[in-house]
Amino acid sequence: MRKLTLVALLALLSLLMTTVGLAEQAAMPKIADTVLKMPLAEGVTADDAIESMKLRANALNFKLVAHLPLSQQLISMGIESKRVEIFQFCDAAIAHDMIAHDIDFSAYLPCRITLIEDRDGHVWLVTLDLDMVIRTADLSPALLEKAINVRDTLREIMEAGASGDL
Repeated sequence: MRKLTLVALLALLSLLMTTVGLAEQAAMPKIADTVLKMPLAEGVTADDAIESMKLRANALNFKLVAHLPLSQQLISMGIESKRVEIFQFCDAAIAHDMIAHDIDFSAYLPCRITLIEDRDGHVWLVTLDLDMVIRTADLSPALLEKAINVRDTLREIMEAGASGDL
């Protein structure tokens, strides 16, 4: 009887550990859940999208602080690559305020938008979903307003690029 009880307890413990493990996995976001993606509208070329993003960022007082034509670098290294370009935008004053509040925000600076061609030849704009960061940040009302402004500005830059809106 004691052996049967021990076996039953071990089976129950194993079931409980499996259930907890599955629950933890279900709670973990997938990488696709952490980004915002927008496809380019029909007829909008990658070059159109880039020009539109640059113009919109400038109009919104966000500076293009870096551009990495990653696919060009890969091709020069002999690695076949579809088009991949990373654009980094920043409002230096807001960046200063955020890292003065918490240096961990420096890991998210500057704000990046990647233009990337997928396996099927479709071009996308991809960035970090700032809603996830904002929800977990302990921000004062003034900093929260600035973080939301950054999120909205990045989305507007992406929307302009995706639609080719000048």
